[in-house]
Amino acid sequence: MGRRHPRPPRLRGLPAAGGDDRGGLAPAIGGESHPEHYLAARAALLHERLTAVADLAARGALDGVEIEEGSLYIARAKPTVPDEARLLADRVYGMLPRVRVTEVMADVERTTGFAACFTHLRTGSPAAEGPALLAAVLADGTNLGLARMADATRGLTYHHLVNVAQWHISEENYAAACAVLVEAQHRHPMAAIWSDGTDASSDGQYFRAGGRAGPAGDVNARHGIDPGVVLYTHHSGRYAPMFSRVIAATASEAPYVLDGLRPEAHGTSIRIAEHYTDTAGATDNVFGLCHLLGYSFAPRIRDLRERKLYAIEKPNRYPPLEPLIGDPIDTAAIIRGWSELVRVKASIEAGVVAPSVILRRLAAAGAGNTLARALRASGRIERTLFVLRWLSDPALRQRSHAGLNKGEASNALRRAVFFHRQGEFRDRTFEDQSFRASGLSLVTAAIVHWNTIYLDLAVRRLRADNVPVPDELLAHVAPLGWEHISLIGDYDWAAASPPPSGLRPLRDVRAAFLPRAA
Repeated sequence: MGRRHPRPPRLRGLPAAGGDDRGGLAPAIGGESHPEHYLAARAALLHERLTAVADLAARGALDGVEIEEGSLYIARAKPTVPDEARLLADRVYGMLPRVRVTEVMADVERTTGFAACFTHLRTGSPAAEGPALLAAVLADGTNLGLARMADATRGLTYHHLVNVAQWHISEENYAAACAVLVEAQHRHPMAAIWSDGTDASSDGQYFRAGGRAGPAGDVNARHGIDPGVVLYTHHSGRYAPMFSRVIAATASEAPYVLDGLRPEAHGTSIRIAEHYTDTAGATDNVFGLCHLLGYSFAPRIRDLRERKLYAIEKPNRYPPLEPLIGDPIDTAAIIRGWSELVRVKASIEAGVVAPSVILRRLAAAGAGNTLARALRASGRIERTLFVLRWLSDPALRQRSHAGLNKGEASNALRRAVFFHRQGEFRDRTFEDQSFRASGLSLVTAAIVHWNTIYLDLAVRRLRADNVPVPDELLAHVAPLGWEHISLIGDYDWAAASPPPSGLRPLRDVRAAFLPRAA
């Protein structure tokens, strides 16, 4: 039985150049209100960085980077996770309680109250049957479906689950509930070990579309001959899934890089300053739009040595880098398209249009479009500045690798949770696929939050026993483990109540290895 909810009106266009819904345009880009001043400032910065990196290259002082006969060589990044951290992870995870996924969901709901976000679509009241709501969410998140969830759940019928799903589950409610979990996890003191809370990463994860796929289940040679969809997810630096959406397997991931960074998209108080992606998201337009919106973009680019740098001055002013510099930047395009750039910036910041809509429209408009040319020219400046930082700053390279690895590491957890029906999207409509994706994000966010709480308890126990647990090692222990969580079997919500203390007791791993008394 399908779930149908009203859709928002289709976007007709951007605000007129004279203003937006807030009564005026944001006039500045990069702190400058006039295109000539903006270009002068960027040109000076670009010249300074090119000169500095050229000097380092001439002296052979670039750490892990060499330029020989016009070719760029970058040393492979060294592993950042010490063996001691892996041993610590095994030890603390061995102390976590063994629980069912129903207990995890119930525990997290009691501490965060995220179920209150699933209000009735007509009356606005919360769901009267908490177990039925959690079961319906878990049916989406595990890909089990309502009918099979009813068969596997004690005390709940298919009618209960369908009624809750029809009237309480929507994309808006899923987003609000996920924001509650992400916010709660970010506030936990343990989460500060992993990040200062201002960085994020995004990446696409491919899922096969079994049977007859819907409109998003197109064949993509990148993923093989089987149809499928991509779940594009933004993760905070503290491992929480902030935002996710289903995109076609054949679609480029680049347009969606910025969608989940906007506060109105993820619905939390988190403010992202630096963002990481892989090569698929590293286009000139994305660099340009990130700069417009004030984000520091630090992608991990696989084919970096094959991409050209760009300059405003003549390339021969930087002899060691001259073979790496391509065509001059089209500064005239930025001046001609300045008002359009300001308009796009204001429209996105006002929430009138999503960044992905802008980038998809520009791709369809072609290279001759005024805005497309201006954004591409601006993006080439920002991409060159980024590459120069990448070549001269090993810390940035390590930070980008580590940040992107956090999101990629969560793919294993998502795959483990979404295991029913062989982990395939078998829903034919985009709406139902989106419900599955949102349920998966909510369940994984609950697991990350639950793990964060109990990892903190385990660390406190070890430190109370005078076991050294340095924060430097703890920073590599991710809250993404699930070996202690039973994801299969019967889903008994009546047995999901915690002990009177509110927290489940940690396991004493040492006692399991002690010889039993005769």
